[in-house]
Amino acid sequence: MPVHLSPRLVPTLLVRNLAQTLAFYELLDFRAIGFYPDEQQPTWVEVQRDDITLQFHTEAPKGTPPSPIFSGTLYLYPSDVRALAEELRGKVDFAWGPEVMDYGMRELGIRDPNGYFLAFTEPA
Repeated sequence: MPVHLSPRLVPTLLVRNLAQTLAFYELLDFRAIGFYPDEQQPTWVEVQRDDITLQFHTEAPKGTPPSPIFSGTLYLYPSDVRALAEELRGKVDFAWGPEVMDYGMRELGIRDPNGYFLAFTEPA
């Protein structure tokens, strides 16, 4: 019998500037919940909003690219994309949306300071 995986997935992303990244995610109402090695000069931070957790670090792990790179999009599922868009309007720039995509999902896209795309999505 296969081992069961929990629904929790925590992306750990390399960033160019940790203070700028934290300020951006605070605009999205994420809050810092963990720091390493300390809160005053961290090289790693964990942020959370509701059930979503992301980790950011400034030092590339051995064998990984030395600068932020990600060819995908992180999809998040809020209860109401349009309400979230109103909450974030004027705080951050939208990369797209909110709009109904040709595959039937309503999406709002945001690009963070490191080039990572967050897509907030729900069935249209």
